[in-house]
Amino acid sequence: MHAIADDVQACIETCLHCYRTCLGMTSHHCLPAGGRHVEPEHVRLMLACAEVCRTAAHVMELGLPEHRHVCRACAELCESCARSCEAVGDMQDCVAQCRACAESCRRMAA
Repeated sequence: MHAIADDVQACIETCLHCYRTCLGMTSHHCLPAGGRHVEPEHVRLMLACAEVCRTAAHVMELGLPEHRHVCRACAELCESCARSCEAVGDMQDCVAQCRACAESCRRMAA
């Protein structure tokens, strides 16, 4: 078994937290709230963000150097999701998690 560097492990945890936050907020906040929270573009972004976060964590866990490519895409989607959540409003937890994940993934992509 390979050892995972501390910075990579931290990024994995941040990605998984963002995954859980986006998925949970979509299911338990946005859908019940309705209105702007369920606009198709916003919901698609949240679901895509959750999925790319989960994928980035998985690829980093595998120890592949190609994780940099996935992390770059993850950072971009997280930023887009954060902007969308900010525009919709009342989604500060999601905004914060997406921004934290984007920053962590940018470091992994470098």
